[in-house]
Amino acid sequence: MNSRSTLGYGLLLAALVAAPWLGAYPVFVMKLMCFALFAAAFNLLLGYTGLLSFGHAAFLGGSAYVAGHAIKVWGLTPELGLLLGTAVGAALGWVFGMLAIRRQGIYFAMITLALAQMVYFFALQAPFTGGEDGLQGVPRGKLFGVLSLQSDLTMYYVALVVVALAFALIVRTVHSPFGQLLKGIKENEARALSLGYDVGRVKLLAFVISAALSGLAGALKTVVLGFATLTDVHWSSSGSVILMTLLGGLGTLSGPLVGATVVVALENKIGELGNLLASVTKVDWFSTLGESVTIVTGLIFMVCVLAFRRGIMGEVIAFRSRKRR
Repeated sequence: MNSRSTLGYGLLLAALVAAPWLGAYPVFVMKLMCFALFAAAFNLLLGYTGLLSFGHAAFLGGSAYVAGHAIKVWGLTPELGLLLGTAVGAALGWVFGMLAIRRQGIYFAMITLALAQMVYFFALQAPFTGGEDGLQGVPRGKLFGVLSLQSDLTMYYVALVVVALAFALIVRTVHSPFGQLLKGIKENEARALSLGYDVGRVKLLAFVISAALSGLAGALKTVVLGFATLTDVHWSSSGSVILMTLLGGLGTLSGPLVGATVVVALENKIGELGNLLASVTKVDWFSTLGESVTIVTGLIFMVCVLAFRRGIMGEVIAFRSRKRR
């Protein structure tokens, strides 16, 4: 990673540290960080390994439910809940990977989608998930049994540390020899096989790492918000993370962060924008924008695909490369 990238990530970290003191709502920023980690974990699989999974919601939602139940019912501390959620994500990733990794392209994607739907229907009917009402009232508890997380500000900085460490792990993975092997498999799998690499095992390991980090994101979201719902494990969450990754820039480290910020901000703020436009223009239709988030995000995705094929950060990086040349 070059000095410019290091400086950029340093400035981003400094901005996140200062965000609560600059008027940002801590819970909203924590939710954004959770989905940014989710998108970064997915990008590790699609952007660097070339595996399109339509089942990543199973890791996010499954870990969210298990971690929430363990903290609420079993009385686990938050850090143990996060570790358990990460382990559940890794275990589900191993199962999914073992079943799907031998297929490629659309067949791989459809197998992951089918398995994720099985997890969804399990969450819908299992007694500990709360069914359609979701798992409610998950306490934040005390970190290591000492530090209370009831304060949003305390929880914010704990979440920031967790997400920053997880993202650092992704950066280290991408820039390691293992990460270079992932890129090689994406570009030319046959050549990697001819060089003697066990491509199936490498792709399975990448799938497990991506699933584990997605599970961490889901568990952290449950601790932050205090609940887990069927939306977390629904196929639409898998679609959202694909949108975040493609919108931000596939195969770039910063792209998923930008894409998650745009999508989550739209989902949370588009209703407020609609009400404001309705009050200014006196057109009642604008007040229904909050119910049409998927339409707006779909339009933005279409514009991105047509005008910014590399995504937001992909186009920025390509522009800088042309400018240097």
